[in-house]
Amino acid sequence: MQTTSTPVTNEALAPLSADRRVFRWHDHASLWFSLGVGLLVMQVGAYLMPALSTQQALLAIVCGSLIGAGLLGWMAKIACESGLASAGLMHSVFGRRFASLPIILNIVQLVGWGTFELVVMRDATVAIGRQSGTMAQTWWPMVATLLWGGVVMALISGSMVQLVRRVIARVALPLVVLSLLWLTWQFLSLANAQGLSQLWNRPGEGGMGVMPALDLVIAMPISWLPLVADYARHGTSGKGALRGTWLGYALANIWCYSLGVLVALTLPSTDLVTALLLAQGGLIALSLILIDEVDNAYGDTYSGAVSAHSLMPDWSVRRWGMVVAVACTALAMVLPMHSLEPFLLLLSSVFVPLFGVILGRLSGLGERTQQLLSNALNVHAVPVAIWIVGIAFYHLLPKLAPDLGSAIPTLVVCFVLARLSRK
Repeated sequence: MQTTSTPVTNEALAPLSADRRVFRWHDHASLWFSLGVGLLVMQVGAYLMPALSTQQALLAIVCGSLIGAGLLGWMAKIACESGLASAGLMHSVFGRRFASLPIILNIVQLVGWGTFELVVMRDATVAIGRQSGTMAQTWWPMVATLLWGGVVMALISGSMVQLVRRVIARVALPLVVLSLLWLTWQFLSLANAQGLSQLWNRPGEGGMGVMPALDLVIAMPISWLPLVADYARHGTSGKGALRGTWLGYALANIWCYSLGVLVALTLPSTDLVTALLLAQGGLIALSLILIDEVDNAYGDTYSGAVSAHSLMPDWSVRRWGMVVAVACTALAMVLPMHSLEPFLLLLSSVFVPLFGVILGRLSGLGERTQQLLSNALNVHAVPVAIWIVGIAFYHLLPKLAPDLGSAIPTLVVCFVLARLSRK
C-alpha cells in the first residue's frame, strides 16, 4: 500500500498568515519594555562609572538607547510588513545557502545570551537567599540554575503570543514598573542625602570616551536585532510595530542604564545585586525584577529555536526550544560570569554590519520582500561582500579613529552601500 507523507513546513521561512498577526502597538511596547529591563543592563550602566562624568554617561545612555531602539523599531516594521522571521530576512538578502552562516552565528549568540541570563538569575537568586539567611550551602547555585532553566523550559512549551499578551502585559509589566519606581526613589533619596548637585557635576576619571560609551550602550539593543523580527511579524501594522518597539525598549533601556549609573554613584560596589539589596525594600524589588528577567532568557530561547528550525524544519520550534533551553542551562551550570564589554562589542562587530546590510536592502519594500525570498539565489555576492567589509571596518575604526566609535559609522557605511547596490 502506498502512503504519502505531508511535506514539512518551514515556519521560519514562510510569511506569517494574516489570521496569526494579532500584536498591536501596545503589545510590542509591553514586550520590548519587559525585554529591555534587566540586571544585565543595570550592570553595564554601572560599568560606565567612574570613567565618564555623570553628564557624559547620561548623554551616552539617552543617545545610544534612542538610536539602538530606533534600529529595533525599524527592523520590526520591515518584519511586520513582510511577515518574515529573521531567518527569512537573512535568506532574502544573503541567499539561501549563505544565510546559514549568519543564522548559525545567531544561534550561537542566542545560546550565549541565554546562558548569561541564567547565570545572572542564578547569582541574583543566591545573593537574595543569602541576604535572607538561607542558601549558604555550595550546592545552591546549581539548584538555582536548574530551577530557572526549568521555568524557561516550561514557558517554551506554551504559546509565545499568549505569554506576551496575558502574562507579560497584564502581570509582569506592572510589577516590574513598580519595582523600578521604588528602586529609583530609594537611590535618588540616597543621592540627595549625599549631595545631588555634587554627584550631577562629578567629573570622569578617564579611560573611556563618550563615543566608545555610546558603542557600549548601543550594543545592548543591537544584540536584540536578530530577534526582533521573530516577534514583530505577529503585528497587525508596520507603523504600530515601529512605534511600540521603539518606545518600549528605549524607555526601559534609558531607565535601567541610568539606574545602574545612579547605583554606582551612590553606593559604589563591584556587585550590583548586593548594592540593590542594601536599598530599603531592595529584596522585594530585586525579586520582582529577577522574575521579569525570565522573559529575557525566554526571548533568547524562542528566537534560537526559530533560527534552528529554519535550518532543520523536521523539528518543530517548540522542540528546538527545549533543546536550546537545555543547552543554556547546562552551560550556565559550568560557566562563571565573565567581562561583558568584550562580549557585547564582539557581537556588535558581527551584527551591526549584518543588519546595516539588511536594512539597506529591505527598507521600504514591504511585502515585496516575500518575492525576494522566493527568488533568492544560493549566494548573493554583493551583500555578502558588504557584510565582510563592514566587519573589517568595524575593527579597523578603533585604530584609525579611536574617539569616533565603531557602531554608528559601520552601520551607516553598510546601509549606504547596501542601498546603493540595491536593484
